[in-house]
Amino acid sequence: MPTEAARTGPASGALLLCRAVPGSVAPVAHLLREPMQLTRAGDEWSVLVPEGGPWRDGGEPVDRVVTGWATALAVGATWPVLALWWDADHAGFLLASGFRRPVGFDWLRSGVPVGEDEAMRTFATRVGLDPVLDVQALDQLAKPDSAADARTRLRGLLAVLARVGVSLPSELAPGEPADRLREAAALRPDSFPIAWPGRREVAERHTADHGRLGPWTPWTGGPRAHVLALAQVAAGVPLLAWGLRRRSGGWVAAGGLLVAHGALVLAYGVTHPRD
Repeated sequence: MPTEAARTGPASGALLLCRAVPGSVAPVAHLLREPMQLTRAGDEWSVLVPEGGPWRDGGEPVDRVVTGWATALAVGATWPVLALWWDADHAGFLLASGFRRPVGFDWLRSGVPVGEDEAMRTFATRVGLDPVLDVQALDQLAKPDSAADARTRLRGLLAVLARVGVSLPSELAPGEPADRLREAAALRPDSFPIAWPGRREVAERHTADHGRLGPWTPWTGGPRAHVLALAQVAAGVPLLAWGLRRRSGGWVAAGGLLVAHGALVLAYGVTHPRD
């Protein structure tokens, strides 16, 4: 089995596929406070390409980090998040959607499956794939195949997801180092960087630019923003406790960010009541 040390370093990488357009993803992605590049991955999909500092420099396993990220993004939004990740010894994916328990599957570097078949069926249902044809294709990915390594398995997964509109740019192929992927994403004409803005003016600009998401953004002080804030706190507390028990920086960061951001929005609503 792969050691935790083998799941870190420059060979590790990840992609976060969000079932939403970039304009809706950007305000929520800021919560992660992680440098990322955001670009389209289909008509109704976007992809976040992280810099990868937590596993490259911090020694945190890539799968643990992206699990926390995907969970935090999915709880803070109305759309699901699919995390693809890989390291020197294995690869896999994880789907987070709302408050549901995340579902995923892993392969060793050689392509040997180490997940449960039932996870593939649950994944297909949540993404909206065909319960017969698409599930059959996913089942093949969960069976031994001496000609398919872990990268081939991820490409096969993306081929199935094309049926629900996923179209990942060719230069963002799973298996490449995180820094190389981010550089490639930055060269795309429809790409832009994600970073924690740290200024109220930027949040207000997002509210103005993204009308449908505007009522949910922190600085509006509206009822929808309060509902989202309460959901973030409710989800963040157990995530934070889980991360502390497991000594997982990724889960602690995700839980802490959800609690902190939710509390900030609630406090803003109290100190800045609407007219």
